Amino acid sequence: MVKNTHMSARGPSQRQLRVGELIRRTLSDVLNRGDIHDPDLNRMSITVGEVRTSPDLKVATAFVLPLGGHGAQDALDALRRNRHELRRAVSKQLTLKFAPEIRYVIDETFDRMDETRRLLSEDKVRRDVETPDEDNA
Repeated sequence: MVKNTHMSARGPSQRQLRVGELIRRTLSDVLNRGDIHDPDLNRMSITVGEVRTSPDLKVATAFVLPLGGHGAQDALDALRRNRHELRRAVSKQLTLKFAPEIRYVIDETFDRMDETRRLLSEDKVRRDVETPDEDNA
């Protein structure tokens, strides 16, 4: 029997999902409390939408977006500039063997949802969705 050793082929494990959610909540709390000594970062309201971890749990990718989506690049720069302090603050509250390296990227989920809504509201698409299929008539 050949065993599939690549977790990505099957998706994240339960442990990856659990740890990702724990990091997401902890990072959100740290940012909301203003625990980081950077006035620029503390002035921003940043949403952490999701955190995905690598199979070995040593790297976590945080998908973030500032409130309203404005100033996304400034928020990303501030998070990256304070990545070491954020890593320490998050790892203090976690009971993991290793403190994961946290990488930050802009969460584009909301943009994709808006684009999907826009496409579904087009007349051509609405007509196709609302018209009964001729094969079933």
